[in-house]
Amino acid sequence: NLSTQGPFILLGFPGPQALQTWLFLLFLAMYVLTVAGNLAIISLVGAHRRLQTPMYFFLCNLSFLEIWFTTACVPKTLATLASRSGAISFVGCVAQMYFVFSLGCTEYFLLAVMAYDRYLAICLPLRYGSIMTPGLSARLALGSWLCGFSAITVPAALIARLSFCGSRVINHFFCDIAPWIVLSCSDTRGVELASFGIAFCVILGSCFITMLSYAYIVATIIRIPSAQGRHRAFSTCSSHLTVVLIWYGSTIFLHVRTSVESSLDLSKAVTVLNTVVTPVLNPFIYTLRNTDVK
Repeated sequence: NLSTQGPFILLGFPGPQALQTWLFLLFLAMYVLTVAGNLAIISLVGAHRRLQTPMYFFLCNLSFLEIWFTTACVPKTLATLASRSGAISFVGCVAQMYFVFSLGCTEYFLLAVMAYDRYLAICLPLRYGSIMTPGLSARLALGSWLCGFSAITVPAALIARLSFCGSRVINHFFCDIAPWIVLSCSDTRGVELASFGIAFCVILGSCFITMLSYAYIVATIIRIPSAQGRHRAFSTCSSHLTVVLIWYGSTIFLHVRTSVESSLDLSKAVTVLNTVVTPVLNPFIYTLRNTDVK
């Protein structure tokens, strides 16, 4: 089997030793902040009864996801920056790819569920408690996780069957789909179509739910007569909307495209935004802009 002949090499961020050292320290600091910040949110919600509502239950799921999402790729990146070898096995590469993209898909579904929760809270406040019960909250969260991990099953199975007989240097800091299948000497059209189709369906489906929810939210807020009332209503969803804009802005560029061979260096730079920067921003966005959490 040509796929098992030696490890792959993650190229990472080529440059002088000084650059590698600064990148290592930067990624390490952001990783520690991500884990600490998201653990703090989970601990706060668990410790304070006032925060044990559906909104913060979904926020805990998002924080838990962000911890594992960044853990799936950043520690290996740190090891690559420290050792400058970047060696990773075929099985390790497939496993990393599966978890990174499964957790990424789960985040789309969780953000859509959180948008639906805000729609119920703002547009149907009198019925919110009877609709968004603890049972429904748990089912929506569980469904998000199951859908996220199921969506990547077919592309992962197709990717695992590829053969590699040439260069084994991956132009990325983790095992991303695009720069990895470029190295394959097999026919990759099926993998490209499956990956594009899954990304398109997941992004389009979650984006539709999110945009529809916010369309109703905006229409409801506009009808509120007092400025103070409008501000109070908007403040309950402003943090979530900020996270949505950052997440969708970066990942739509990365995944909804038909050519995997173009702009790999640009893709690498944008991937840093949603694998390293966004997870560390989320705790600050949800605390600095949220009176209850503060």
